[in-house]
Amino acid sequence: MRGNHSFSCRAGNRNPGSRGFTLLELLLALALLVLISATLYGTYFTLVRGRETATAGMESRRELRTTLDMLHRELSAAFYKKENRKDDKKFFHFVVEDRDFFGKPASTLDFTTISPPRSGNLPLSDQMEVRYRPLEKDGKIVLTRQARDVYLTAEPLPYPQMEELEGFLVECFDGGKWVRTWDSKNNVPPLPKAVRVTIRIREGEKTVEFATTASPEITQ
Repeated sequence: MRGNHSFSCRAGNRNPGSRGFTLLELLLALALLVLISATLYGTYFTLVRGRETATAGMESRRELRTTLDMLHRELSAAFYKKENRKDDKKFFHFVVEDRDFFGKPASTLDFTTISPPRSGNLPLSDQMEVRYRPLEKDGKIVLTRQARDVYLTAEPLPYPQMEELEGFLVECFDGGKWVRTWDSKNNVPPLPKAVRVTIRIREGEKTVEFATTASPEITQ
């Protein structure tokens, strides 16, 4: 009996090197895991936001470049007839209006231009009426564009050319100074010597400007 009792006591003793974790150690490990996970997730989402911002910036620059190139091409080919027929007066014109939204320039631009030949079955001419109209939306400026053949009666719907602008400014050079309004019915010559279009966009905390200048010279 005495020998059995001694054996039972030795078997119940635990090896000090194989003891389990205490509750305090588990809580500390869990807290450390939470901190590491939060750091990793924060870094991940920062990288994702950075990538999204960079992608949006690239898309904005692409739209900006496309819009300025289009404006330069269309303004360089602006077309005006000195002797308009009665039914031509509403077509052949060059009009710039000086407007603003909450202090931000929002010029309107309406003119006739020569467009390249297009494919299709409709008997279209090469003379296009183009309208650029800024609209206000949630404190931002949306630049819309309309284009149609001058001899067609259908009125096209405006579509957004660029969104979230900080300004759209059109200036005309009359040979002596830059002005912000123009009307081919009242100005001599009917087309300005040069047209400068400035687009303002937001990049981070700064507002930056990009501009193009064109010289319309096609008159009849």
